[in-house]
Amino acid sequence: MAKYALVYRGGRAPETPEEGKQVMAAWMAWYGALGAAVSDGGAPFGPSMSISPGGGAAEGAPSGLTGYTILTADSLAAATELAGGCPVLSSGGAVDVYECIDMEM
Repeated sequence: MAKYALVYRGGRAPETPEEGKQVMAAWMAWYGALGAAVSDGGAPFGPSMSISPGGGAAEGAPSGLTGYTILTADSLAAATELAGGCPVLSSGGAVDVYECIDMEM
């Protein structure tokens, strides 16, 4: 089994504390359904910086990434299927799924 990074882009922030509780409940239910496939629950991203090839730095990375989770799955297709239930999708966000390449040294 390999590890896969789910990287979140976009999504709408909850507008009220009650909506925030509902969103958190949806995330916890999704993580519960994933069970042992969750290798690292990840975290949301905060402020960001972007560094250009020339070394210049600017606030706010242009990718719009908002968080990540690491899963263990049999294949990229299986990881993508698991990502299909991610709550960020119901708030207008997207999920990119990447295989994490094991670099043995």
